[in-house]
Amino acid sequence: MVQIFVRDNNVEQALKALKKKMQREGTFREMKRRKFYEKPSEKRARQKAEAVRRARKLMRKRQQREGVI
Repeated sequence: MVQIFVRDNNVEQALKALKKKMQREGTFREMKRRKFYEKPSEKRARQKAEAVRRARKLMRKRQQREGVI
């Protein structure tokens, strides 16, 4: 649960912090994804693509750390 405290009646700053936390947690992405029904086959394809993307990113980071790139 995201919790933000408003200090000194500064609502704008609290709203900015709330949006930042929600962005980091992926709430906006989740809401956009759940807006319409996703067929099970599309869901599997999306999850597989996300896994491939994560694996490639991890490999890139490893190669940078080892000095290959």
